[in-house]
Amino acid sequence: MSDAPTQVSVRILDKEYQVACPASERTDLLDSAEVLNAKMREIRDSGRIVGLDRIAVMAALNMANDLLHAQARDRALEGDVSERLKLISDRVENALGNTQQLDL
Repeated sequence: MSDAPTQVSVRILDKEYQVACPASERTDLLDSAEVLNAKMREIRDSGRIVGLDRIAVMAALNMANDLLHAQARDRALEGDVSERLKLISDRVENALGNTQQLDL
């Protein structure tokens, strides 16, 4: 599959944008545009914020906040997994050490 840049048309808040991206990332771009469009519609439909630029900034801030929370959860899970792997490794080491002592 060619990874040459291709033009992709995305529609956000009833406005069309042409975006260049590698062909292999086309689906991800379209999915991202759908998520952004939904978030911006949600903000616009709340009626509290007016203007495309302000709606875009609020959507970006909300999505950045979501990303930071997801990264914090990932770090916490990574720490938990590392701790569990260390415990398992220690148990294996102990079991192997006990087996070697019995063989002597």
